[in-house]
Parts: sequence; structure tokens; C-alpha cells
Amino acid sequence: MKLILKILKFVGKLIAGILFLVLLSGLCYRIFSPKPVPPGQLVDVNGSKIHVRIEGEKQDLPTIIIESGAHSNTDMLHWLAEGLKSKTRVIRYDRDGKWFSESSDEKRLSPEFYAHQLHDLLEKSGEKPPYILVGHSMGGPYSRIFRDLYPKEVAGIVFIDSSHPEQWKRLAQKELVPKGQAKLLKAGSIMADLGILGSYNTILSKEVHDGDGLPKELHGRSRLLTANSGDVYRMFLRENKLTDEVLLRAGKAKKLDSLPVLVFTATEQYKESQKQKYRKEGIDPEKQVQLWFDMQKELTELSSNGKQMIMDASHGTIITKKENADRINKEIISLAENIVKKK
Repeated sequence: MKLILKILKFVGKLIAGILFLVLLSGLCYRIFSPKPVPPGQLVDVNGSKIHVRIEGEKQDLPTIIIESGAHSNTDMLHWLAEGLKSKTRVIRYDRDGKWFSESSDEKRLSPEFYAHQLHDLLEKSGEKPPYILVGHSMGGPYSRIFRDLYPKEVAGIVFIDSSHPEQWKRLAQKELVPKGQAKLLKAGSIMADLGILGSYNTILSKEVHDGDGLPKELHGRSRLLTANSGDVYRMFLRENKLTDEVLLRAGKAKKLDSLPVLVFTATEQYKESQKQKYRKEGIDPEKQVQLWFDMQKELTELSSNGKQMIMDASHGTIITKKENADRINKEIISLAENIVKKK
């Protein structure tokens, strides 16, 4: 019995020692590690500093506003902005609480709140309509809501593998963040706040560059930010709570009449691991893809002046690979030029 107690005491001290070292390494990381620097400017909008990146000279073409997806940020839009800024004014920003943008009081949040905040951001930055709204993934519904509230300021909309108001009803996936993933995000937020993630990345983990097509330095900035602040993870969870409301509000938006609309649809919606998971659950992944294609067609038909293009890409690489962004940019500029000609 004494031997067992000694062993338990030793194991307890060992665990306590390891925890102390982990917490100490995290504290050292928080104190001495470099802090991520916003690549754009922070603009005060009603008490919240919103991160915005404005590039290119204002010319005859409409200003282009790029709206990122739910788990995305301004860096993910790199190749779109790079390809457009030589032709016209390009604006990309991080929505309230995302990435480098500060969070507003959660009680103020609503689908309309984000549209009004973007409008205020544009006015504060001295920007003038007309605008072409470009929305990737969940950025599509946010763009629809903005246009619904400010129809006279929007000259065209571009949906890039955009979310659809009825996707949770019609697809097997019923939420943005599954419960299991939500628990991981909560744990990640705590470890980031304690500096443990940053310490781990520094000591044990190799540099990550997942081959999505984005420049290496952008991955480094993402890695630094997610290791320094649990706010990034908490924002994922906050946005998850609001997603249903955003989709519902986008579905109530008026039809787009003859507004010029481009819809880009990715062919690869599921990785092989997800396909296998669906098959085990008795779900046909090919049918899921067809449902997505049907919904993308419905987005095109919101306007009598809609055009859809199918692209050999995934939901992410449709914007993160330069060759895909170049093709999209070519169509956006052509759209912008046609809008100017018809004035």
C-alpha cells in the first residue's frame, strides 16, 4: 500500500511539474513572442475598430468590395485583390470581431448590423458608390443583405461558390460548426489565450503551408494570429450562432431584377474522407453535389441578367489558387466594363 501511495505521489508531482512547465512556456510566449500586425488600417466605426484593406486607384469602373466567407479573412482573398487592384478600386475587410477587427457588443449583432457597419465603414473611409459586391461562401448572403438595404449603391453582384438560404434544409450538413468541432474551438481559444498554442508551434510544430495556393507569408500571419488570441476561435463560435439568421434574412431579400450577376460554382464540394463518412451514413455524396449545383443555379436566376460558370476547383481553392482567381477576376472586370458602357 505504501508503495502504491509513493507511486501515486510521484505521478501527481510529475503531472503537476509538466503542467507548470506548459503554463510557464505559454506565459513566456505571450510575453516575448512577436505580435501579429494588421496588414491594412483600423477604422473606428461606432466604437469598434474594423480592419480594412483599400487598394487600387478609383477609376471609371465601379469599386469592388470583396466579402469573405464564415471562417475566412482578408488574406484568403489575396489573389482576387491582387488581380483587380490594377484595374480599379478594391476593398476587402474583416467583419466585426473577425481576424483583426474588434468585436462589438454581442447584443447589437443581427444580419442587418453587418450591412450597416460595412456602409458606415465605407463612408468613414471616404468611399463612394457604385459598388460591385463579390461574396465567397457565406460572403454571398451578406452581400445580398447589403444590396437589399442599399439597392441604389450596388451595380452588380458576384457569388463565388456562395452559400444558399436553404442549404441547411436541403443538404446533409445542418450547421456551420458541428458540436464536436465547437468543443475543439472552445479548447483552442483557452490554449491560445494561455500562449500554449504559440509555445507548441514554436517548440514542436513545423512550419505549415498546406498547398492551397496562397503565399507562404500569409500562412505565417494566420499562424501567428491564431496562436496569440483566443478571440479568433470565439468568433467562429459567435458567427456560427448568427449563421441561421443571416441565411434567413438573405432569403427574404428582394429579387435582383436585371442586376448584373455572376455565379462561380466549384465542382469539388467534398473531400474523399467526407464522401466516405456520408456513404457510411447512407447519404449519396453525388446527390449532395447535385443539390448544391441546383442551389447555385437558383442564385443565378435571382436576376434576369445572371450568368453561371462552373470551375474545376474546391470550395476553398476557387479563390486561393491564382489561376482560379485570375479567371474570376477577368469576368469581374468584364462585368464592370459592361456596367460602365450601359450608363
